[in-house]
Amino acid sequence: MPSLKDVQMKIAGVKKTSQITKAMNMVAAAKLRGAQQRMEDFRPYADQFNNAMTSMSASMETSLFPLMEVREVNSVELLVVTSDRGLCGSFNAHILKAAEKLMAQLEAEGKTVSLVCVGKKGSRYFKKTGKVRKSFPDIMGTFQMFNAREIAQETAANFLSGETDEVRLVFGEFVSVAVQRPSVRNLLPIQPVAGDETESGGADGGDFIYEPSPTEIMDVLLPLYLNVMVYHVMLEVGASEHAARMTAMDNATNACSDMISNLTLIYNKARQAGITAELMDIVGGAEALKG
Repeated sequence: MPSLKDVQMKIAGVKKTSQITKAMNMVAAAKLRGAQQRMEDFRPYADQFNNAMTSMSASMETSLFPLMEVREVNSVELLVVTSDRGLCGSFNAHILKAAEKLMAQLEAEGKTVSLVCVGKKGSRYFKKTGKVRKSFPDIMGTFQMFNAREIAQETAANFLSGETDEVRLVFGEFVSVAVQRPSVRNLLPIQPVAGDETESGGADGGDFIYEPSPTEIMDVLLPLYLNVMVYHVMLEVGASEHAARMTAMDNATNACSDMISNLTLIYNKARQAGITAELMDIVGGAEALKG
């Protein structure tokens, strides 16, 4: 059985750890409110942007727009978005595992895979593979739209140059405060969405009149669409990171409480054993003096 001093030191250490995890839980909860609000505020804009793209792209010829060009896929680029910091449970691990699984699947099909990593965790993890073409570390804490624009332009330029035939997004999707799951979406080429003729009044966009022509508008909207997609994904990862950290720190605080209870029980047992031993020594000495 450990000594009383050892148990006391362990209890003190666990209590300090519990204070740290509780503080981190409170900080993550405060940051989550802001990140979740940003994400929810941006969703209506992203939805309306998608509706506009749906209305216009239904009758478009993909050959008119380089970003919509569908060609034989020989090389695929993965845009992996993770957090910069850890201590958020298995959130980043699930994203990296999903990216690795997708890489293995694509390579088994004979395709060449390259990576663009956003976030320090993904950059560090995949650095050893030698497949990271570009990395954007240390931006997930304070990212803005111009960061998403830079990332989108980087991937689009590589696609337009013919270095890659397809780009996919791998990120952590925010479902709820308790659930964040890895998700994979196609980014390039941008696929036209088939319109519903019964609801929109025809494939030509129904009652909408575009000025200037839809072709000119699409030339401007397609790069903006990439910016919106990347920024939306970064918002999802930002909110998911804080939610995962809040949950992980709450679990850590509860685990510390359980450890303190167990160590207190061990301390009481050790203390009682020490008292019993001292009483036995006293009784034995008294009996010896009587004899």
